Amino acid sequence: MVRAVVAAVPAGRATTYGLVAEVVADRLAATGAPVRGGPRQVGQVLARSGADLPWWRVVNASGRPPAAHADEALARLREEGTPLTRDGGAVALRRAVWWPTD
Repeated sequence: MVRAVVAAVPAGRATTYGLVAEVVADRLAATGAPVRGGPRQVGQVLARSGADLPWWRVVNASGRPPAAHADEALARLREEGTPLTRDGGAVALRRAVWWPTD
């Protein structure tokens, strides 16, 4: 389910690991399935099986991409026109945050 949520984040927008975890928890709760996990688990899913997803659109609560991939992530975010902070080192989450409508 993490993969489906990340795949839905549109170009030019971003979300956080925590918001992805909340969406997944809400969707699982609606099915009656047990709800476990959080932002760290979202990061683990992306690290293990997210190469084919727009992983660069998922950042931490401060808007920063994973440190090991920050240069690539920020370059991709710039290409997509995602609003960044003045110094260009993070996503301006107030302007760029994405939340699913369903």
